[in-house]
Amino acid sequence: MILQDKKILIAVTGGIAAYKINLLVRRLVTEGAEVQVIMTPAASAFVSALTLSTLSKKPVYSDFYSENGTWNSHVDLALWADLMLIAPCTANTLAKMMHGQCDNLVIATYLSAKCPVFIAPAMDLDMYAHPSTRQNLEMAQDFGHLIIPAETGELASGLVGEGRMAEPESILQSITDYLNIFNDLESFSGKTVLVTAGPTYEAIDPVRFIGNHSSGKMGFSIAEAAAARGAQVILISGPTSLQVRHERIKLVRVTSAREMYEQVFKFYDHVDIAIASAAVADYAPATVAAQKIKKSDEHLTIELVKNPDILGEMGLRKKSQFLVGFALETENEEENARGKLQRKNLDMIVLNSLSDEGAGFGKDTNLVKFITADAVYEFGLKSKKAVAADILEFIQKETLK
Repeated sequence: MILQDKKILIAVTGGIAAYKINLLVRRLVTEGAEVQVIMTPAASAFVSALTLSTLSKKPVYSDFYSENGTWNSHVDLALWADLMLIAPCTANTLAKMMHGQCDNLVIATYLSAKCPVFIAPAMDLDMYAHPSTRQNLEMAQDFGHLIIPAETGELASGLVGEGRMAEPESILQSITDYLNIFNDLESFSGKTVLVTAGPTYEAIDPVRFIGNHSSGKMGFSIAEAAAARGAQVILISGPTSLQVRHERIKLVRVTSAREMYEQVFKFYDHVDIAIASAAVADYAPATVAAQKIKKSDEHLTIELVKNPDILGEMGLRKKSQFLVGFALETENEEENARGKLQRKNLDMIVLNSLSDEGAGFGKDTNLVKFITADAVYEFGLKSKKAVAADILEFIQKETLK
């Protein structure tokens, strides 16, 4: 069983949906997981610590100190967990998490966690739709957390709409799907993987730049999946708010294509696998104005020069590395991707199209094809984390031939 011996830390906060956690804890324990429950003080108004302790077969903690004066170490709790779930996650707790407002055991434990964090929000529909909540959920995703979206249904207020916490079965499925993706924990042990991610920004003046809409989510997902499988990962990222939490990921931040070029070739000769998912600008302004360019007439002409071809140079310098490129196309997709595969001496190219719903920049999902010299492999629409797992599984099979 995928959950066998997994250490699941569940943080329960003060929302009416807390009543669902009893069933979830029971299911997790039945599936073989070791479950530890912690609570905010407000959660005790909605669910019994005695019930959760009985179901989990462990004491439930809601304060930094037990009645006998024993310290309930948030550090030990965080380091113990293979996975942390905050459910239900109220608007209040979500805001505290995102802004580091540490005033209870749940937040202190969350801030110490190095494991994957799942968030199952639950609140009334207007709270769930409020711009501050949406912003906090986006920030949580940027932190690398996994959001289990609230469902639509009848709410405690009597209103009907989005904000109802996902059902225990849905939460359980999200957890098992994630663990299935990252199940093979040693397949890349001893390997060094170089990943490029995000956009590049090419300066016009101190204020403006030429860029694109890449969020970096695909590259960061690949880096996390490779690290989870035992690889040492060098992640070279253009401008993005995304963060990494895995100790085996070395994050190098750059801005321009030339900076990315310099950093890539500091490491490239010594890696086993290179995955170039960054959306690197093909051109940059020939000159960068020292001061902000003032608006003076109807037209502004900017001379562009070609940026270094990072992927092309990686193909030229390739020795024993397995080299993967990406192609985002809008027409003649397979033909253009296959041409890029050959021109740049790639072992594999990942093709996606802006015409496919759910794929492309900024999305949490992607629809891809893997193209090699002699085959095309098609996949359905998946989360970018699942696509990352598919990429690594494919590389593993190819390198073992």
